[in-house]
Amino acid sequence: MTSTVILQAANGNMLGTVVPMVLIMVVFYFFMIRPQVKKAKDHKKLVAELGKGDKVITTAGIHGKIVDLNDTTFLIEVESGAKIRFDKSAVSLDATKAVTAAKA
Repeated sequence: MTSTVILQAANGNMLGTVVPMVLIMVVFYFFMIRPQVKKAKDHKKLVAELGKGDKVITTAGIHGKIVDLNDTTFLIEVESGAKIRFDKSAVSLDATKAVTAAKA
């Protein structure tokens, strides 16, 4: 009789420890991992849709218009007429779409 009481107490204690850990993992997934995956997916889509003539803002804060596009890089022309080549992952924002979205 005593061994069954000890076993039940151990199982109850284990359940009390596992449930909060599972809840913490679920909360961590929905508040940390899932938004990061969505953000990465949106950025990948943005980079894939870039084309010549699009105005972009890089992660360095440089504003310019895309003049040339390669598989992994693009060439932007800044206001002074200078041209700078960047990696596609350096795009922070498609300013052309942001301006048209703000007007609508």
